[in-house]
This record gives sequence, C-alpha cells and structure tokens, in this order.
Amino acid sequence: MTMTTTAAQAPIVTGSALLGSMSDLLNDPLAAYLRARRDHGDVVRFRAGPPGLRSEIYAVFSPEGAQQVLATQAANFRKDNTFYEELRQSVGNGLLTSQDDAYLRQRRLVQPLFTRRRVNGYAAQVAEEATALAAAWRGTTGDGTVELVGEMHRFALRVVGRILFGTDVDQAFEVVGRTLPALQEYSLKRGFSPLKLPRTWPTPANRRAGRLQAELHALCDGIIAGRREDSEGRDDLVTLLVHAENAEDGSLDAEELREQVLIFLLAGHETTATALAFALHLLARHPEEQRRVRDEVDQVLGGPGGRAPTADDMEALPYLTMVLKEAMRLYPSAPVIGRRAVAEAEIDGVRIPAGADLLVSPWVTQRHPDHWPDAERFDPSRFTPEAEARRPRYAWFPFGGGPRACIGQHLSMLESVSGLAVLLREFVFEEVGEGEVPLGAGITLMAKGPASVRVAPRVQR
Repeated sequence: MTMTTTAAQAPIVTGSALLGSMSDLLNDPLAAYLRARRDHGDVVRFRAGPPGLRSEIYAVFSPEGAQQVLATQAANFRKDNTFYEELRQSVGNGLLTSQDDAYLRQRRLVQPLFTRRRVNGYAAQVAEEATALAAAWRGTTGDGTVELVGEMHRFALRVVGRILFGTDVDQAFEVVGRTLPALQEYSLKRGFSPLKLPRTWPTPANRRAGRLQAELHALCDGIIAGRREDSEGRDDLVTLLVHAENAEDGSLDAEELREQVLIFLLAGHETTATALAFALHLLARHPEEQRRVRDEVDQVLGGPGGRAPTADDMEALPYLTMVLKEAMRLYPSAPVIGRRAVAEAEIDGVRIPAGADLLVSPWVTQRHPDHWPDAERFDPSRFTPEAEARRPRYAWFPFGGGPRACIGQHLSMLESVSGLAVLLREFVFEEVGEGEVPLGAGITLMAKGPASVRVAPRVQR
C-alpha cells in the first residue's frame, strides 16, 4: 500500500527502562494488550528486551485493521516472524506454518478432505466419543466435580485422533498428549528469547525436545506406512492424505504427510477443546442460559438417553450455536495471531514499516468497546443473525481470516455443537469455586488454573 504523508507513528507502550514491555508480555500478555488498546488506541508499538537487544512489535486491535492484515493486504503480511519459525522447526511445515507455493500446493491437495459433505460424515464418531465421555462421567465417584479444560482436551484429542488415525487412537492419544504440549512450550520460550542457542547444541532443553520430536515423528511415520500398505475400507484422514493427489500438484511425500498430520493434531483439537471447556464453564455460571440451551437440545434430541446428534441437527440448534460463538468471543483459542510486514503499509492512519513484526488479537478485538458493549458480560444474544450483520466482518475472528483462515473450522463447529448437545442433554452443570479461570497466552490460550464444575446426571424420563 502506498504511504501518505499523513500517516502517524504508532504510540509506544510504556514499559520499564531496563526491559521495556518484556515483563508484561511474558507475565500477563492478555492484560497488557487490553491496556495498550485502552491507553494508546488501535495501533500501538511494544518495545521488549534489554537495550541493544530490544525488539519492536506492532499490535493492531481494530476489526478494520485485522481485516487489512489477514485479508485485504494478506500478501504483505507473512508468517515470517520468529514464533512461526520456531513452531515450523518443532512440528513441521504443514498448512498452519507453510507459505507461498508450498502452502498453495498443500491447500489444493488437502482442501477436498475438508468439504462440508466429508466433514459431516464424521458426526457419528463425534457423537460416539461424546456419549462415551458422558458414560465415564456418570461412573465417577465423589461429588461429581470435573475439571473441564483437561477433560475437553482429552475429548477433542480423542476425536481428532480418531478422525486422523482411525483405530490407532489409543496409542496416538498417549504419545500426542505427552509430546505436543511440551514442544509448544519449548517453541514459545525460544520465540521470546532474545538470544537463541542453536537447536543442535546439546543443552538439556534441546535434547529433550529432540527426543519428543523423534517420538512424535515415529508415531506418525508408522501409521502413515501402515496406511500405504493397507488402506482398504478406511476413511480416516491419514488414509485420505496418503492417496491425495491431482494432476497439477502430484501427491504428498513422506515428510509432507507427517507434517500435515502433526499440524492437524496441534490445530485440530486446541480450538475445539477451548471452546467446549469455556462454553460449559460459562453455562455453569449462568443457569438460566443453561436451561434455555438444554430445552432446545431436548426438543431436538429427545432428552437424557435420547438419540445421537447428526450434522443435520446443527441448524436446529441455533441458540446452542450462539452460546458457542459467545464463548469463542470471550475465550478465543488463538488470542494472538502474528505476521511480518513485507513492505511499508498504513493501518488506521498509522505507519507500519517494512520488516516490522506485528500481531492482531482476537482477544482484544472481540472485546473492542466500539462493537461489544459491556464486553466482559456473557451474552449469547450478541450472535443473532441481525446482530452479526450489524458488526464489521472482523469484529469476531476466532478462526483467523482471509486466505489463511482455518481449513478445519466447520469440523470444529460440528464437533463443538455435537459434543455440547450430548453433554448438556445428559447433565446439569453447576458452578464450583471462584468463577473466573486464570489465563495465560502462548501459542494458544492457556488455563493457568482449574475450570472446575459439578456435573449432576439428569434422570431419563
């Protein structure tokens, strides 16, 4: 975009003389971003690190600015920043992290696997896993308290593992649950570090990360090799990826297959798990809203012990979908999305220099007072069709946007709506403890404390 002479410099967020904003960004980045927008406006500049090693990060908080970065000027804002590079080295160059021709080729090969019709075919597997979880909860002893973040991560990982791997889900679940979170944390720490030791140096952290990565690679490679030898009758995503090809792009080689599987494991369960956990936690704190949703679910599915939800039921559960969207507004699984500017640009009248690292933030934009009055209040009515039509397109963007929007967003919504429907049909959720869950932000939104509720089984009529 051609610069105009009226473009202003982004205001600098006040920090300490020694480290700038580094402590705030490491200790409580979500609060730091909210304060920055409140005190300095919709485009700001953070300076982080000691003198001589200080880096600058631009942050864009308006819906219009987010749309420029992710959609209308997407070619100028690339995934070249240090965090994507660290993630790329940890989990590979799949759809989430790849760029340019590699990304376009992968997208063309993978897109047919995520059509609405094919994704709808996974609804039965989602319902089976949700029913199994409900049975497990009914069999628990004690006062019925469950910790939602852990439970929903296990549920979502089981679903995505089953869709990816088919019958190998139990083996995959144990390995993935132990390795992927640790590799994410390792990547994040390296991304924030002003001095990065080469990954080849035999430090304890590097050696541990190497072992975890090798174990994860071995799991994926073994399953992929098995599908090459015997794929008859299978419709899991690994099998479909093995056979994905077209005249223009050929097929995926062994390394590309592994990288796609790793990215689907990482991105395929985080969004869903976060949405499910916080939707249920919010409903436990708002019993009137919970009753309204449950009445809708009972009408469609028939009450406790009723039939399994199908993909066709999504349109028949509009209020449940509104609750889910409001939970994703308040608790987006990706609270921050990073990019790097290729050329100089102007956003909201502010100059963004070429080469600048910048971020957009669903966490902040989805609380922007211009579009979300009383933003911290849980209010599903914000997502009636009429209310959605009045807001800017990027006032709500938990799945990103533009040409790099999440390819699995329909699968995530299907899994979330179906999973919530089964659990709300079978249980009443009651608030436990202080209410608010302490949060942090890494590559994804992180609960830093328990999100506990009490589940009371409903009696079949």
